[in-house]
Amino acid sequence: MKNILTAPFITEMKEITANMYRLGWDERNGGNISYMLDESVVGEYLDLNNVIRTIPTGFVAKSLIGKIFIVTGTGKYFRNVQSDPETNLGIIRIAQDGTTAELLWGYADGGKFTSELPAHLMSHMARLSVDPENRVVIHCHPTHTLAMNFVHTLDEKEFTHTLWEMCTECIVVFPDGVGVLPWMLCGNNTIGEATAKKMEEFRLVVWGMHGIYGAGKTIDETFGLIETVEKAAQIYMLTCNMPRINTIKDSEMQELAEAFGVTYRKDFLNL
Repeated sequence: MKNILTAPFITEMKEITANMYRLGWDERNGGNISYMLDESVVGEYLDLNNVIRTIPTGFVAKSLIGKIFIVTGTGKYFRNVQSDPETNLGIIRIAQDGTTAELLWGYADGGKFTSELPAHLMSHMARLSVDPENRVVIHCHPTHTLAMNFVHTLDEKEFTHTLWEMCTECIVVFPDGVGVLPWMLCGNNTIGEATAKKMEEFRLVVWGMHGIYGAGKTIDETFGLIETVEKAAQIYMLTCNMPRINTIKDSEMQELAEAFGVTYRKDFLNL
């Protein structure tokens, strides 16, 4: 059996959590990540028959039965993942009842997965129904995106349109736009259900006055989606109180999307 600490998915989680903490997107124990793993790959590092303990998830995830995820722990700081992954991360498998997580590795101090796990599982189910290659869900609190929530309408067409105007790459990187939810109490199934509904249309969902959820095929892709939104939001916050002399026109955004061959939300443009 290979050393689990050398596994590529552990390395990815260590690197992404350290980077997101450094960027200020995941203060204290803010933010969480879940990453669906390939059973055959995990089997090179762990005995999949050795269940350390079981933990109720608080949600019925029948379509995810047997699926394995690496998930950040509740109350854990992203900055500590790199030095102590076995305490701050856990590898779980959704048990046959669909409501229990079988712990295969991690949470070494007796902890458990993030309190947002039901929202993550719901988002995974929604994204897998749209794109079976989607494996990653990231939730974080990017500073400028969050600041934009307080000074911009929380209408997803208007919010997306403004972001698209900020950087030439935006409509190419997230042509499906950004879903937006109003402020909701976090850590419960209600916000998870609302997020999952949006994830049927969008890979990015803003939680009003809270943060953002992103989904993608890989850690890099998902991080890149959020990173691009955050850069656009930063440019908006730097310029929103100044007279705008130049902008990217809707016809130019359409030209961009069609030149790069992406399927974009035409209803989010004013043509």
